[in-house]
Amino acid sequence: MKRTVFFISDGTGLTAEALGNSLLAQFEQIEFERVTVPYVDDMDKASELVERINLAASTDTQKPLVFDTIVNNDIRGVISKANGFMVDIFGTFLHPLETELSASSSYTVGRSHAISNESNYERRIHAVNFALDNDDGARIRHYNEADLILVGASRSGKTPTCIYLALQYGIKAANYPITEEDLLDQQLPEALRPHRGKIFGLTIDPERLATIRNERRPNSRYSSVKQCMHEVEEIELMYRRERIPYMNTTTSSVEEISTRIMVTTGLKRNR
Repeated sequence: MKRTVFFISDGTGLTAEALGNSLLAQFEQIEFERVTVPYVDDMDKASELVERINLAASTDTQKPLVFDTIVNNDIRGVISKANGFMVDIFGTFLHPLETELSASSSYTVGRSHAISNESNYERRIHAVNFALDNDDGARIRHYNEADLILVGASRSGKTPTCIYLALQYGIKAANYPITEEDLLDQQLPEALRPHRGKIFGLTIDPERLATIRNERRPNSRYSSVKQCMHEVEEIELMYRRERIPYMNTTTSSVEEISTRIMVTTGLKRNR
């Protein structure tokens, strides 16, 4: 079973995508063909979009789902004529809020992604630079500035998690790869010991790790299931012995990993 889904907006479309995908994730049995159409900000674009929606309805022989964050009522009026199942994200929530708050919404395009706090924006940019500069144990001398140090086997998800934490939360996150040499004495690597309170571990199922590593170094010892099993077992043993909090990233998205880290460590979003 397959359904076409349109995420449309007179801005970037990020809000429509995020909320729409969160709802669609509850329907695992259905395959969705996703189409994002940003910057639908005039009547001509709205009319062209109606044609696309109608064509999809005709081709699929069922109505496409249409998630929209259009704030212009005239443009929304045009799009509402399309042969689709319309989900007005802003309207669903804004009207009840206006009633409760006894105030009118500004209905400003792109407001949810505006840089409303310049210092917050700059802090996130600094955090991203920190994550990039302190990737893969490159500059351990800066660990005293870190809010968090992620550790784990190579390719277990440390780098994307650090960058997401920086972008989303303004967290200065460094990462340190645990190597075979680090595992010889089953102790926390010396470079990490002064920063024990900042450390969080990632682990991953060996088979999944082998698949990921094969994309980088196919048919190598580094990417063999045997090697991955050895590293994962030894790293998890070290986590338990050193009482390092950790989580398995195998089936989790970077968003889920980051949220779990924030909750477990008690870190707060830097504002």
